[in-house]
Amino acid sequence: MGNVMTSEEVARYRDRGIAFPFDAFSAQEAAEMRRKFEAAEARDGGALSPVSNRKPHLLMTWANDLIRDPRILDVVEDVLGPNILCWSSQFFAKNPGDPSFISWHQDATYWGLSTADVLTVWLALSPSTPASGCMQVVPGSHKQQVEHRDTFDANNMLSRGQEIAVEVRKEDVVDVVLQPGQFSMHNVLMFHGSEPNRSDDRRIGYAIRYIPTHVKQTIDSGDSATLVRGVDEYRHFIQDPRPQSDFHPDAVKFHREVFEARTKVLFAGAVQKGRRPDLADAKS
Repeated sequence: MGNVMTSEEVARYRDRGIAFPFDAFSAQEAAEMRRKFEAAEARDGGALSPVSNRKPHLLMTWANDLIRDPRILDVVEDVLGPNILCWSSQFFAKNPGDPSFISWHQDATYWGLSTADVLTVWLALSPSTPASGCMQVVPGSHKQQVEHRDTFDANNMLSRGQEIAVEVRKEDVVDVVLQPGQFSMHNVLMFHGSEPNRSDDRRIGYAIRYIPTHVKQTIDSGDSATLVRGVDEYRHFIQDPRPQSDFHPDAVKFHREVFEARTKVLFAGAVQKGRRPDLADAKS
């Protein structure tokens, strides 16, 4: 298990905070994932609701299989080691002509996790290109934590419209171009964002957040995670169950409890118009 990346490639990832592309799934497999995702959107009325799109692997069996797929985990293990938890996952879909964007930010600012030994796998289900609003990063920016501000911009796909309070130079930006079935991997402190989709196809990605088992949640003791490889000797998180079937009643009940606990983490300290946002404000 592991040993997909060479020691030089791992060292380069640690220095730059980003590595891509990794070929994981065929174009046909990616197309089938897209079909299942869009079926879930149709079930929710045309787009995944903010609730369904927070840790959707707790609701859909195929998404749960994805977070455990060895073609992903073998790469993750090269960086995080053999004992791995999936802390969260989320779909990001931008339609052609949609003004939605993701501001420059660092995830670590809002996740409450005890260390930066955290990474995100971003799996493309459709072409992710500059025209479609692919993820953009600033390599090396993961070496420092910077100040953020909340904007609550209506077109910002982030929960708080959060953005870094420093200038990003255009010449430092790298486009993370991926074809369906490929994925990238970046550190939790990486400056990253994306522009609106100006192509004629949807841009759909599945972001999966992995942590080694020694990491703790520092904000809320009710946080949960899924053991996807190895053993969890620390047990800092409530163990997520695998759904028996898509949107099984037991899974829906557990997922709602997880959503409420995770919302407390993501919105800790946030104030909009003199109040803390409630669950209805949680945007995915």
